[in-house]
Amino acid sequence: MDKSNLLRYKGYVKTPSLFLSQGSLNLNPIVLSSEFESLPKDVNFKNQRLGKLVEEFVFYQLKLQSNVKWLVENIQIQKERTTIGELDALYLLNNKPIHLEVVYKFYLYDSLKSYNNPLSYWIGPNRKDTLCYKIDKLKNKQFPLLFKSDTKQQLEPYNIDMTTISQSLCFKAQLFLPCNETNIQFGSLNQNCVSGVYISYLNLFKFKTLKFYKPQKLDWLVVPHNDVDWRDYDSAIMDIEKEIEVKRSPLVWIKHSNTKIVKCFVTFW
Repeated sequence: MDKSNLLRYKGYVKTPSLFLSQGSLNLNPIVLSSEFESLPKDVNFKNQRLGKLVEEFVFYQLKLQSNVKWLVENIQIQKERTTIGELDALYLLNNKPIHLEVVYKFYLYDSLKSYNNPLSYWIGPNRKDTLCYKIDKLKNKQFPLLFKSDTKQQLEPYNIDMTTISQSLCFKAQLFLPCNETNIQFGSLNQNCVSGVYISYLNLFKFKTLKFYKPQKLDWLVVPHNDVDWRDYDSAIMDIEKEIEVKRSPLVWIKHSNTKIVKCFVTFW
């Protein structure tokens, strides 16, 4: 396996589950090992989209378990030649059928608005995605898809007992807090998911004396380390500005010292 995917896999493994328990959301989280174990050399992860790469990682971990029998992954459900959705994975756990959905997200704690629901504060770096939207989609679209007649018909070859099937969720996330703000309400969310901070592009000059590295999207998974090509502020800001101009909030690593490297979203807002 190439070093890049090894670092991505390590970062994925170290990312905690966003939900510690089922709680009031009525989601059934699974907890996978957060201990990294060396991978065989012949393991090869192929996906070049972050979400799909994470699915590969999850499926790999599950398939290592002796009590798991794999059935199918990424099965697209068709209705009159139109795809109406996709089931991430189906497998047997101790001979009991499981439908699994996989989510990996990056959420920032919104400091520009006030909300009644504590979960509403968690938004995507470009202000388009929200935690509440994803939860609603899981509960009202992705999980109910399993029980639609078109789905049952397509699953017939797998001889799944639909009366005993359970649904589980692997929801990992990296959370980012506003710089210098500590009064954050996490509610039912796992505080161990906090992975860094964010700062408006307009305030980035405060870090002018530090070194920067802007990882590609797949490397957002990676735990920051020293072995990268660090750039000074004047050099890094040119790449950052290109993203800001098209209303994208890039992720950067900011090096305070050899022992302190911080993940930081630079927001256009």
